[in-house]
Amino acid sequence: MEQEIDDVEAFVPDMAGAARGKVLPAAKVGSGELKLPEGIFAQTVSGDYADNDDNVEDRDMLLQPDADTLRPVPWIADPTASIFADCVNRHGEPVPTSPRHVLRMVLELYKAKGWNPVVAPEVEFYLINPHSDANEEVEPPEGRLGWTETQKQPFSIDTMNDYEPFINDVYAYCEVQGIRIDALSQEMGPAQFELNFLHGDAIDLADQVFLFKRTLRETAIAHHMHATFLARPMSEEAGSALHIHQSIVDGKGDNIFSNADGSSSDLFMSYIGGLQRYMPEALLIFAPYANSYRRFLSYWASPVNLGWAVDNRTVGLRVPDSGPEARRVENRLAGSDVNPYLALAGTLACGYLGMVEGLKPDDPIEGSAYDLPFSLHRFLYEAIDAFESSKAMRSTLGDKFVNLYSEVKKKECHAFQEIVTPWEREVLMFNV
Repeated sequence: MEQEIDDVEAFVPDMAGAARGKVLPAAKVGSGELKLPEGIFAQTVSGDYADNDDNVEDRDMLLQPDADTLRPVPWIADPTASIFADCVNRHGEPVPTSPRHVLRMVLELYKAKGWNPVVAPEVEFYLINPHSDANEEVEPPEGRLGWTETQKQPFSIDTMNDYEPFINDVYAYCEVQGIRIDALSQEMGPAQFELNFLHGDAIDLADQVFLFKRTLRETAIAHHMHATFLARPMSEEAGSALHIHQSIVDGKGDNIFSNADGSSSDLFMSYIGGLQRYMPEALLIFAPYANSYRRFLSYWASPVNLGWAVDNRTVGLRVPDSGPEARRVENRLAGSDVNPYLALAGTLACGYLGMVEGLKPDDPIEGSAYDLPFSLHRFLYEAIDAFESSKAMRSTLGDKFVNLYSEVKKKECHAFQEIVTPWEREVLMFNV
């Protein structure tokens, strides 16, 4: 970094994918012990705490700044940088409930086999008007022409141009931070967009998605808007996804999903088989909130099962039409509300298990997968039960993480169920 930096944001991603950490003078980074309570990983999305039997003392953990992740924070007036930190206990051992560490553990399984995952996320989001009444539906913001987009205009260039000043700032801020974003497109909903990332290393891409979410929110605020990654922010509109393209290369950089003659390999079929077999047990990672399950009901480019096919966007597992060197599978199940570290860890874990167990996928889908039965968990508690009891998730993600993540989600689910909704007051109050 060429410019002088006054302050540094040192942070770790929590279970929700939010930044938890401290701001300190740049001169003090690396000059002494930086600590945070290990209990931050037991925090719910609302700031409450789940029961954590593995850390009843609420002990401190040491933060080890990752020097390779130092970046400027372009939206802060005073020269400021951010840096990711890895979490270790007083014995120097990684904290097993840290989402960044959970992804590293899964990558170690691949490394032991001589494999290296390559991923490319695609993140969808909505721009909305600032509002303070949680009982009111959110609305799209005004564009530069002074009118509000209310119609579905998928892939419209003119609609994107209506938000050109905002988009230009997003690209500029991302370039400064080394966030390697690619194409932007208008999606199904009003003021809904999708941003593609260039493919690369899983830890680096999770870091980039994490930083992109912060960047997008800050840029939207500067333009008198809000950006939301809620999986289903508007009734009767499309949900927002985080699609994950994934392939695996060997030590020579060759794609193990393709044979020498260009055909799909047995490992590729087993990878898809692993996704089909184990993603129901991992669904809590891909749909982490009660709202996440509303997205599956929208039938607007949201999967309803784990069918697979080539060049078919109705399935949960899509294989893009590509050459052998680029053969990959796109996991379309995750909502944009996910923690990117956990979403990548979950999908890679399922695919890994499929390859080492030699699983076979179902036959590819012909026609629309929306016409087939809904085969995902319909409610959050179903997903919690499946995740908590999964031997496969425990073997790949770790017992302590599975235990704590399940408790966090139970706490959030209970808080959600305590709320009486406007629909209940309007429809049920005097009719039951």
